[in-house]
Amino acid sequence: MHQQDLDPLAGSLAWSALFAALPLVVLFVLLGVFRVRAWLAAVTGLALALLVALLVWTMPVDQALLAATEGAAFGLFPVMWIVVNAIWVYQLTRRSGHFDVLQRTFSNVSPDRRVQGVIIAFCFGALLEALAGFGAPVAICSVMLVAIGLSPIKAATTALVANTAPVAYGAVATPVITLAQVSGLPLRDVSAMTGRQVPFLALIVPFLLLYLLDGWRGLRQVWPLAAVVGASFALAQFAVSNYGPVELSDIAAALLAAGAALLLLRAWHPDTSEDPRAGDETPTARHDAEKAMAGPAPTENSGSAGEPGTTPSSSHIEETRPDHPQVVDDRREILRAFAPYLIVIALFSVVAVPAVKERLSGTTTTFGWPGLDVVKADGSELALTTFKFDWLATGGTVLLLTGVLTGLVLRLGVRDWLGCYGEVLVQLRTAVLTVVAVLGIAYVMNTSGMTSTLAAWLAGAGSLFALLSPLLGWFGTAVTGSDTSSNSLFGALQVSAAAETGLDPLLLAASNGSGGVLGKMVSPQNLAIGAAAVGLAGREGELFRAVLRATVILLPVMCLLVVLQASPVLSWMVP
Repeated sequence: MHQQDLDPLAGSLAWSALFAALPLVVLFVLLGVFRVRAWLAAVTGLALALLVALLVWTMPVDQALLAATEGAAFGLFPVMWIVVNAIWVYQLTRRSGHFDVLQRTFSNVSPDRRVQGVIIAFCFGALLEALAGFGAPVAICSVMLVAIGLSPIKAATTALVANTAPVAYGAVATPVITLAQVSGLPLRDVSAMTGRQVPFLALIVPFLLLYLLDGWRGLRQVWPLAAVVGASFALAQFAVSNYGPVELSDIAAALLAAGAALLLLRAWHPDTSEDPRAGDETPTARHDAEKAMAGPAPTENSGSAGEPGTTPSSSHIEETRPDHPQVVDDRREILRAFAPYLIVIALFSVVAVPAVKERLSGTTTTFGWPGLDVVKADGSELALTTFKFDWLATGGTVLLLTGVLTGLVLRLGVRDWLGCYGEVLVQLRTAVLTVVAVLGIAYVMNTSGMTSTLAAWLAGAGSLFALLSPLLGWFGTAVTGSDTSSNSLFGALQVSAAAETGLDPLLLAASNGSGGVLGKMVSPQNLAIGAAAVGLAGREGELFRAVLRATVILLPVMCLLVVLQASPVLSWMVP
């Protein structure tokens, strides 16, 4: 058995905290300064975490290794199980050609590029984040924005800034689920508190996107769209995260925001007396970006509405306008293109029905991690040693079924299903190793007592820790590139710090994830994804400078909100 010790190094809390921070500092420096590959930095951090746990916290070797294996197991299931199946659904739509139908549908909504930009980057990007996350929205939306005529740097910047408000519930709420797991707090409460913070970002982000797309002119001419989209997204995200299936928070918000935008455009159109597209035509860069993101060509088994081997283009009607050709898809193909997202909404809604949920939960197995025996400094049981294997009720399994139904609806053969799945596994091979190693670090730190030591030391800030809490989450995501990783690293720390400072543990835990969403746009990984997608590899620094202003605007807003929620002014917002 291992019993945690808050000050194992010469009885000094400060020196102990310094050594406890070493694995994180090394991980962040390797990623942020030396730009070491994410998987290598994570493995190095894990090795150092094990070393510190053994030498400073005198954790038995078997206990330290078992803690790392439990973290790795959680990284594989449910975290990567969700991510792999979500991206598989996207790859199926690309293989069948229906992703192109989606792309054209958004482009045909309005001739105004600013409108297209907000709908693609904010609404559709949020839907992709809800289902896949892990950089997919930035890569896909960047290319789509270049395809409608934005310059590469503007397209990547817009996609990065838009990828904020939905991140907390991305990949079918994986960050929130992970936060609840590592913090030991109820998932429903964590989701509800997060849903009372991040919607405020959704009210601001669409206006920032308009400014990025067309400066003050864009704000003057298209502000009604930003207001409607932001308000509808925020309202849906709040409602579902608090009262509905947690996994559907972003999906419902993205679809409602897109629907509200379409309804608005039936009665209102922005002023186009000044052409918002001037100076953005970059056909060469657009071609390069589309080529970089091009997926496998449809196979002979990839069918749609017509005969086997056809693609949706066989049922297109070509229309030529003076500036460029436009393709109009029939309603049947548009419905098929949206089918995967309709299926996932339907399945998650069914799973959320109390009777169904109770039946599925009956298959869940909960057990203590074999051989892992750890107690807290006060002798109480450590919840992290219990592993929950909900193989049927988890979002990843729902997405697996979604993929199967998507393949049937899009008339893809089994060979296509397996081919796409293999491509996803190859694509995510290093990402899997990164997530496994990062969660291994989190579990070693949490079980050894390093996290509790850091929390006890940081708690010396007293009530000011409410201001530092979102900054800590932002820092974790900025370096690791993942709100899930940030929550796994700092979720337990936030709860421990709350106990030391007298602040609400639920508030601080949620603020870690809420602050973390703002770090994603400046993380080296996502900057690299955005740059590579639009042919700007090597110019990540330029992208960083472009998105830094958005972070400087939004992060103080979140910090102020958390401080007010920790005070009598907004304490009524805490569940």
